[in-house]
Amino acid sequence: MNSLCLFLLSCHVSSAVKHSLKYFITASSGISDFPEFVGAALVDGVLVGYCDSSLRRAEPKLDWMQELIKKDPQHLEWYTQKCSGNQQVFRANINSLKKRLNQTAGVHIFQRMNGCEWDDETDKITGFNQYGYDGEDFIALDLQTLTWIAPKPQAVVTKLQWDTEKPRLEHNKNYYINRCPDWLKKYVKYGRSFLQRTVLPSVSLLQRTPSSLVSCHATGFYPERAMMFWRRGEEEIHEGVEHGEILPNHDGSFQMSVELNVSSIKPEDWRRYDCVFQLSDVKEDIITKLDKTAIRTNWVSPSVFPVGPVVGGVGGVLLLLAVFGFFIWRRNNNGFELTNTGEQ
Repeated sequence: MNSLCLFLLSCHVSSAVKHSLKYFITASSGISDFPEFVGAALVDGVLVGYCDSSLRRAEPKLDWMQELIKKDPQHLEWYTQKCSGNQQVFRANINSLKKRLNQTAGVHIFQRMNGCEWDDETDKITGFNQYGYDGEDFIALDLQTLTWIAPKPQAVVTKLQWDTEKPRLEHNKNYYINRCPDWLKKYVKYGRSFLQRTVLPSVSLLQRTPSSLVSCHATGFYPERAMMFWRRGEEEIHEGVEHGEILPNHDGSFQMSVELNVSSIKPEDWRRYDCVFQLSDVKEDIITKLDKTAIRTNWVSPSVFPVGPVVGGVGGVLLLLAVFGFFIWRRNNNGFELTNTGEQ
């Protein structure tokens, strides 16, 4: 996911010109009722393709991607072959790691995130290829030196082995600075109307119990270039505020939340607090007043608050996170940083 920068209150989110093509692969062991292998392709943060060990084929997920596949069937065949081949490779990798680390039981996760970013103004290309194991960084490719970086002692053996595979390194270099950007530009061209649309969110105030944090929750917005904060009067506040990550919805839109600790706020001061949502290239902010009567909560009777749909929605988000690997890639929830990359 792209990290958000918090700007001064008077500044809106600036229009970004970077596009991204990211592939997430997750291999797992010890998890029942979940595919041992899951692969996902994302363009500008939107799921456009998917495969897993149960499907045994790649599937386009959006209309414009399906249209591209109709005109170029070999494109889908390439993804299907990659899905099948990666299943074997990742299964061998996770078994090898378990053996090396003397792990015989329990849940274990081996992941890769790779792809490229393209700045359509400067034409700058950034490639990346990084692996994680059991929620921690494991190894990453430095495309400038064509060597692998091992942040953990357990990965040194892998680094020494992979550093000797010169043909594979050259293939990686060519793919990340040539083929990946070419495909990304092609996807952006086909999906331009979808990828460049602007959709405003619905914003709600949520609270589990009267003593819990009040969450200002925005969902259904696009693109993901957005920011959200609490303010008192005209001043943004940071104390007692917790920012959530931007998360994907099943329909290609996004959601995010920012929580406020209201325990020390006097009842007569609530009206001075606002939740502010800003979306890239949209001049008008969406402002939601801190109002007890507007807060939705599942603390009251189910007849007053529809618990089912909300729980179901959260479950859908968790499934998407499992597909993309966000929930296990970094335990500290800082997201995936594009480090040790090669640039063109």
